[in-house]
Amino acid sequence: MDPFSRYSRQILVSQIQREGQEKLADARVGLVGCGALGSVVANHLVRAGVGLLRIADGDYPEIHNLQRQMLFNEADVAAGIPKAQAAAFHLGEINSVVTVEPQVLSIDEDSLPKFALGLDVIVDGTDNFATRFLINDFAVRAGLPWVYGGVISTSGMSMTVVPDDGPCLRCLIPELPNREQTPTADVAGVLSTTVAVIGSIEANEVIKLIVNPGARNRGLVIVDVWDLIFERLEVVRDKTCPCCGRGPSAADGT
Repeated sequence: MDPFSRYSRQILVSQIQREGQEKLADARVGLVGCGALGSVVANHLVRAGVGLLRIADGDYPEIHNLQRQMLFNEADVAAGIPKAQAAAFHLGEINSVVTVEPQVLSIDEDSLPKFALGLDVIVDGTDNFATRFLINDFAVRAGLPWVYGGVISTSGMSMTVVPDDGPCLRCLIPELPNREQTPTADVAGVLSTTVAVIGSIEANEVIKLIVNPGARNRGLVIVDVWDLIFERLEVVRDKTCPCCGRGPSAADGT
């Protein structure tokens, strides 16, 4: 039997075809955070047939997560299984061909280089800008593409970063925002439909980076699912960016 038969409908997509499916099967993707966005991203990528999905998350599922974190169920909450391990179990039942590597840890300056070892792309499933800045600065330094995504209430955004070929996240947001500027779901709430849309965009960007990097999104995608607004804004690479520009750079350690 053709090992790609399960992807027959995906292979029919003109942008994928057999060649693209083979690239997906060889790809190694890292997912930082497997909560709301991460659940959606992981679900799509495993069903799409990436070769390896490495998941980093140090949290445990709680009952209020189930409203939007689509990989988990009440049994996971009752058992107190770490999110990374619970996700790996459920993803294995979806597609046993894909290698899912759960890592029960939080990403910081020490753990990120080890987590990223051998990866082709990193995708953001986090809920805070401190971790995103860590990912961005490391990815720029390592020349590793990554996909940013964020959601709050009914709106969300996503941006794809390819080092030395366009802007990085800090060209858009130079300094770490304070808590008042970036309310969390604990304060402003979030709709699961918002998560589903942005997570799907992120997963789609990962697929494009693997199959045809030239097709990636080169702007900032902004979505409001309640008012049904979709925008794509141009982001220009900042020559004075503290990460990828000529200014004092977190990417090169100066």
